[in-house]
Amino acid sequence: MGERIPIAVPRKGRPLESVLDRIARRLDASKLADDVTSTLRNEKERTKNELEKSPADVYRRLAEYSDVDDPTEPEYTLVRDTRSGHPRRIVFDSVTIPLDGVDGVADDTEVQLIGREEPFRALRTHEVALAFDSADLILEEVVELRPEPIDRIADMNARIDPADTDVQVVTGLGDTVYHTLLATPAVAPASASLDRAFLDAYEGSLCIEPRYERLVRAVLGTQTVDGVEFCYPDDGREEEAAIAETGVGVYLTVTGSTAREHGLELGEQLFPSETVLLESPPEVTTSVARVRSLLDGADLETELAVSR
Repeated sequence: MGERIPIAVPRKGRPLESVLDRIARRLDASKLADDVTSTLRNEKERTKNELEKSPADVYRRLAEYSDVDDPTEPEYTLVRDTRSGHPRRIVFDSVTIPLDGVDGVADDTEVQLIGREEPFRALRTHEVALAFDSADLILEEVVELRPEPIDRIADMNARIDPADTDVQVVTGLGDTVYHTLLATPAVAPASASLDRAFLDAYEGSLCIEPRYERLVRAVLGTQTVDGVEFCYPDDGREEEAAIAETGVGVYLTVTGSTAREHGLELGEQLFPSETVLLESPPEVTTSVARVRSLLDGADLETELAVSR
C-alpha cells in the first residue's frame, strides 16, 4: 500500500515556476505545471495592471480555478497583497500527483504539493519531510556567521548548526540569479576588480535590502564587513537608485541592465540565489527517499552540487 508524501512549495512567483518545471520533467506532469503557471501569471497581471476593480471578481475566478472535489486538480487560495487597491491575490494552494507506474515507488503512492508562504519553516517544524524554498532564506536564518565568507550553495550544509535545525540542502533547481556587488564609477577601483578584495579594504556605507543583512554578513564573512556600515533604501525607492546614491551596494541581478541604467558598474557575483530542494532527515522514510530521488538528478543545470 502506498502513501501520500507532502512537499511544501512556494505559493507564487519564479520559485514556484521552477518547482513546477522540475515536477513536470521528473513526474510527467507537464499539463498540470502549465495550467498552474499560466493561471498565476494571469492573476499577477490582473493585480499589476488593475484589470479587475470589483472585489467579487477575484472570488468568482477563485471558484472557477479550484476543484475541491478532485485533489489531482489544482486548488488555489487568496492572500493579502500589500499594494494599495489590491488587497487579495490568488495563489497556489495544493494539488495531488499520483505516482502510479513509477519504477521503485509503491502502488498508490502520491505526492501532494502544499503551498506555503515560507516552505522552509514548515520543514523546520516537521510538518513535512521535503520542501522547496530559496537558498537565501537559509542564509538569512540558520547558516552560521563566520569570519570567512561562503560563496557556494554547496557549502551551506556544513554551516548549518545541527543544534539549530536538522534541515539540509539536497539540490538546486538551476533558476539562478546572483547577489552582485555594484558600485558607481567614482567608488569602483579604477585599476582593479570590483570584488571581495575591494570590500576587504573598503570602509563606509554599503547599501543593501534590510532583510538581506544577515545573508550579506554570511556571504562576505564577518571579517570583511568590519568597517562597513549597512544602509537601506527608503521605503518605496528602487534599490539600484539607492545604491547609486550610496556609491556601493549588493543586490540581486539577472542581466544587470537596470543597474547600468542607474550608472552602476557590475562587480563580483558574490552568491547564487537559487530555489533548492530541502529535507528534514529525521522525517525521511523509505518512501520519502524514493520521491526525493525522483526530484533530484544529473540532468539538473544548477550552481549546486551537494555530495551526500
